[in-house]
Amino acid sequence: MYGRLTDDELVKKIRLFNDRYAIEALFERYVHLIFGICLKYLKDTELSKDAVMEIFDTSLNKISGTEISNFKGWIYTVTKNHCLMKLRKNSSSRRHQEEIMQNLKEEIMESDIRLNLINEEDHNADTDYLSSAMTKLKKEQEECIRMMYLENKSYKEIADLTGYSLKQVKSYIQNGKRNLKILIMNSNGRK
Repeated sequence: MYGRLTDDELVKKIRLFNDRYAIEALFERYVHLIFGICLKYLKDTELSKDAVMEIFDTSLNKISGTEISNFKGWIYTVTKNHCLMKLRKNSSSRRHQEEIMQNLKEEIMESDIRLNLINEEDHNADTDYLSSAMTKLKKEQEECIRMMYLENKSYKEIADLTGYSLKQVKSYIQNGKRNLKILIMNSNGRK
């Protein structure tokens, strides 16, 4: 029955009766368009599938509160905006993580060693090296440093999550920072 209704009739059912079957009928009609738009912007099949479900879940509320004269144009815009927001958020997260890694590196190297970042490529190489160097630490040190600096956990939170004592957590972080400093100094040709 719903498959025979026009887009406008389905939108009207959603607005008047909050009809979930009407929105399902609209999405069956436009799921390929939505997925195609997501794939175009996100360039990843799994992320695009997730985005389609997110758009489906949030659209019922949006349709109820919005005057829609052309559903196809409206859903295209909603999908495009959703994808752009996801891309901005991911980009912001990557920049934030790079900043955290840079701050961690500076703290490890302390004030007596100057970091000479000539350009962004060097900065990215340093950040990549720090990530790589962290994997060379003992498991406990890497785990505690990641939680402290990348996840912004306190000593107590780390102790609660890992089962280590507070004293162990502090020791793992202190020793891990010292070991990272040695690894970084050796990579820069400083002995």
